[in-house]
Amino acid sequence: MTIQVMQLDGQKLELEQPQLDSLAAGLRGKLILREDQQYEQMRQVWNGMIDNYPAMIVGCTGAADVIFAVKFAHQHKLLLSLKGGGHNIAGRAVCDGGMMIDLSAMKGVLVDPLKRTANVQSGALLGDVDHETQCFGLAVPTGINSTTGIAGLALGGGYGWLSRAFGHTVDNILSADIVTAEGAFLHLSEQENTELFWAIRGGSGNFGVITNFEFKLHPVGPTILSGPVIFPIEQAKHVLQQYKELTKSLPDEASCWTVVRKAPPFPFIAAEFHGKPILILAMSCIGDLDNAKATLAPLRAMGRPLGDAVAETPYVAWQGAFDPLLAEGARNYWKSNDFEQITDSLIDIMLNAITSVPSDECEIFIAQLGGAASRVKGDAMAFPHRSTAYTMNIHGRWQSDNLDVAGKAWVRDLFTKTEALSTGSVYVNFVPENGEIRKIGPYGANLARLQKIKGIVDPNNLFRSNINILPQI
Repeated sequence: MTIQVMQLDGQKLELEQPQLDSLAAGLRGKLILREDQQYEQMRQVWNGMIDNYPAMIVGCTGAADVIFAVKFAHQHKLLLSLKGGGHNIAGRAVCDGGMMIDLSAMKGVLVDPLKRTANVQSGALLGDVDHETQCFGLAVPTGINSTTGIAGLALGGGYGWLSRAFGHTVDNILSADIVTAEGAFLHLSEQENTELFWAIRGGSGNFGVITNFEFKLHPVGPTILSGPVIFPIEQAKHVLQQYKELTKSLPDEASCWTVVRKAPPFPFIAAEFHGKPILILAMSCIGDLDNAKATLAPLRAMGRPLGDAVAETPYVAWQGAFDPLLAEGARNYWKSNDFEQITDSLIDIMLNAITSVPSDECEIFIAQLGGAASRVKGDAMAFPHRSTAYTMNIHGRWQSDNLDVAGKAWVRDLFTKTEALSTGSVYVNFVPENGEIRKIGPYGANLARLQKIKGIVDPNNLFRSNINILPQI
């Protein structure tokens, strides 16, 4: 057998059977080619819009497999991509015609409850992490969808309900193990390989394959106060005007995000409102439950809600509460803007846009950030966006490719209308494609330093299937 594999220069390399046998023999995992039964399922990712076909998939079971696969790719100058949870909006996990390294079997999570740390392999999902850490009443700040992969989330930043209390996911990385472009295995921390440790914390997947993270854990739950409060769209402007003032004084333990969309069939609102535009305030507060109730009370007292489902909830349940609205397979296209404040103009633009959504699954959400995450210096690590108080994600989502043109147009139009009100920065995990023109961009003032580090550890840009940092040599 001979297969053709795309190289970094765009040329196709023919790999003969002995070379494929040698690669397969060096793995504890499995080499999967297009004719194999598992291939079709393994090339799929969360975003149904991604339809790429790698020439080969290397299913890794541990660091040794990763090292062997990266050395093979480096030796043959192969186009390479990395798949952890496969949740990234841009679908960069799946290269077309090259080698895909699949880490999804590497799901180990080892908690040290005394040190309050967790060692997490890079194929773990957020739900895997929460399952282990919550056994001890501990948590690492992560995202809001339990099926998201920990690796891509953490390397890009990691926003979620705990960001205000304990910083972003990236702020809680204590150390990491990485396989570099030449196949070297390095341990990264504040004491070891410090420049590369600085770079991976916000530099996305540009510097190598992380095989293991060590995270700092915090006491959370197992029960917290959380849930959504739903308002009819007619009350949305009034409620959002109050929201933008109330959130300025919320303690770090509390977080409240807004979502504007058409109502799913929530059981706690009347059926007559299903499918109609609504405003959702998704809120949570950790710590003492009586204090949490007092903290969230002003947010729950705004307007005349259609439903209020805020309650004492298991933290793991809150982490997965929005999973049904984010199930894999749909076609997704996002654009995002960062803001230091919410203005009346932003509210008006957003509410006007929701009247013309191309599908009932589209939504506009605003994540409330700030708090502990804002008190980290912008150059303390590669993740730079510490002044961002709110992030708007314009989430286009639909089922049929017939809506691709209209859906993308709706997302881009709203993005353009709100961009002038934004800071010009963007969260790298929300960037749908390379080449976006931004005033600041995903890497901000840290880009030049990142390019120099990239030039040292990956001068040939082997790790390019990402929101790419070009090496400065």
